[in-house]
Amino acid sequence: MPRYQFLVEVQPQYLPEQSTPDEGLYVFAYTITITNTGDVAAQLISRTWNVNDANGHTEKVKGLGVIGQQPLLKPGQAFEYTSGTRLRTPTGTMHGSFFCVAEDGEKFDSDIPMFVLDALSGDVGTGGSRTLH
Repeated sequence: MPRYQFLVEVQPQYLPEQSTPDEGLYVFAYTITITNTGDVAAQLISRTWNVNDANGHTEKVKGLGVIGQQPLLKPGQAFEYTSGTRLRTPTGTMHGSFFCVAEDGEKFDSDIPMFVLDALSGDVGTGGSRTLH
């Protein structure tokens, strides 16, 4: 039986030059690497994100593809992109899933592991480099 699987890795980064902490705005970028670790080529169709700030506010974000693309990945192939989000607090988390369809028609979800967004780490430009598994 074929295996349908994407490995999702995340590298978040705090963007102090775009943030205004005095106004409660913290901007983060995150680079996502998606690798097809399955046995069948598959296409990323849509995404669902849960963006959580330190005050318990959750924003759910859904949409087609990523950065305007719906990449088709053959086994072993990877796709990388960078996007961003804003928080009202200096720390928070994100997690979600990608909805995918394999070239044989099988549908599957690929989890995006929870990761930390952290403007307080002390490492300017690299805050939030922790990934929770």
